[in-house]
Amino acid sequence: LYDIVDGEAGDDPSLRPNQILTMSLRYPVLQRDRWTPVLAVVRDKLLTPYGLRSLAPGHRDYKTMYFGDLRARDAAYHQGTVWAWLIGHFIDASLKAGVARAECRRMLSAFDMHLADDGIGTISEIFDADPPYVPRGCIAQAWSVAEVLRAYQATKDETIRSTTAHENE
Repeated sequence: LYDIVDGEAGDDPSLRPNQILTMSLRYPVLQRDRWTPVLAVVRDKLLTPYGLRSLAPGHRDYKTMYFGDLRARDAAYHQGTVWAWLIGHFIDASLKAGVARAECRRMLSAFDMHLADDGIGTISEIFDADPPYVPRGCIAQAWSVAEVLRAYQATKDETIRSTTAHENE
């Protein structure tokens, strides 16, 4: 899907994660027959263990690292940098398209390790676009935490029952 249509410079075919929102929202705007191909492209080009890249590798403006002085970091912020919060929308879109819960849960496994690193018990704002996906930006970003928690909730195994105290009474 085009990121920009009828812009000043014309249509922009840059591969960015915004297109996943056309499927992930409560009322999807993308026709159902387009979900699988869009999801496949996003998974192939943008998905990382820590979220979605903000721009696909191979684009002339793609930056592999969010690093350097303010100007260098600003130039990389939306040019490849991985945003953790986007994993929630990717999981939602995947589930709607029929991807198994267990497979979606596996897509979140890197966050288990990340919770023990850097900002212990929390999730970073962004990550470098290429391996080893160094965490950058805020070490404790609320929207990253919220979307990963929401994705965990959406992918939980519904055959497992909670064993809280009130259920055992």
